[in-house]
Amino acid sequence: MLPRLFDSFGADEKVVGSMLFATTISTIVTVYFSGHLSDYFGRQRTLSGACIAISVSLFLYGFVDVVGISLVVASLLLGFGWGLTYSLGPVVLSRLVNADMRVRFFTLLSVFVMAGFGLSPVLAAVLEGAGFSVRHAFFVTAALCIVSAILFLFLDRPIKAHAINPRAELPSRITRAALSGVIASRSFLPIMMICLGASVFAGMINFQTVFADARGLNYASFFLIYTITVVVFRLILSRFKGGTNPYRTIAVLLYVMSISVVIFIFSGASFPLYMLVAVLFAVGYGISYPLLVTVTANDADEHLSAQTLQLFALTYFIGIFGFPLIAGWFIVELGTWPLLAFVAALALIEATLALRRSLN
Repeated sequence: MLPRLFDSFGADEKVVGSMLFATTISTIVTVYFSGHLSDYFGRQRTLSGACIAISVSLFLYGFVDVVGISLVVASLLLGFGWGLTYSLGPVVLSRLVNADMRVRFFTLLSVFVMAGFGLSPVLAAVLEGAGFSVRHAFFVTAALCIVSAILFLFLDRPIKAHAINPRAELPSRITRAALSGVIASRSFLPIMMICLGASVFAGMINFQTVFADARGLNYASFFLIYTITVVVFRLILSRFKGGTNPYRTIAVLLYVMSISVVIFIFSGASFPLYMLVAVLFAVGYGISYPLLVTVTANDADEHLSAQTLQLFALTYFIGIFGFPLIAGWFIVELGTWPLLAFVAALALIEATLALRRSLN
């Protein structure tokens, strides 16, 4: 919703990309030090603080009506909060389930994350239809983040009590030795793949309001169909582990994602094709993501599990928040078609990497 919000005070897609680039820098620094923070404060308390940071960020976005320092602060806080939430969430969950159950519970975690991603724009559209502004959507989601912060505090003791391994948490901080170990492991490929996938997701989702407005389409319909499809398929396949060759399954799904982007390039103002793109993108990206998290965790060295998942989150955020800087430049200087062609190329590269791993 940032492009729509920024447009309300005369800022273009380049400004959106620049602010999200600031978010990227904040995220990279935060993810690197997330292990240090969680070792010091505890993972659940750190997650609670992250939710508060996101809440403050969203409140600032809602109040700001000019490009300036407040917008930069909001972007930095967003990166700080999301960096901690996304990197530590799977780490906490991995202590509560054994390896055989990881796919199911990582999938359920991603269901709720994606529901938040997809339904927030729908909430904004509903509020706008009721006479409110897009700013009110930021205020509502900021309040929900405060609720999340409180829940994490209450869950601190129960999570520790239900850990499958009663021993103290292993250190989570990323050191040079830990980084070298992750790069040398099999988990490094899916870590790089998720960066490409996140870039594709950012290119398609972050600027969907721009695409829809240019074609006279309803962006809320896209997000609603996309979210419903992701949630339904992830719930149905929550126990699916990717078959005997998970990387082959991931490759097939990513090629489906690639096809959806190609269709979108040529679909024009066709509403049926717009909905088909939403469904195919949801199936391709939506189902492959939890499988990628799982193969990353399973391919990781046991003593580097926390650091591996943090680096997975780091590269994810480089794509999610860093790619919009490139996308914004594409839209302003070249237009939407070259951007979508570039996004399709990234999707095909990611799918081919998965296919090559499946053949080894």
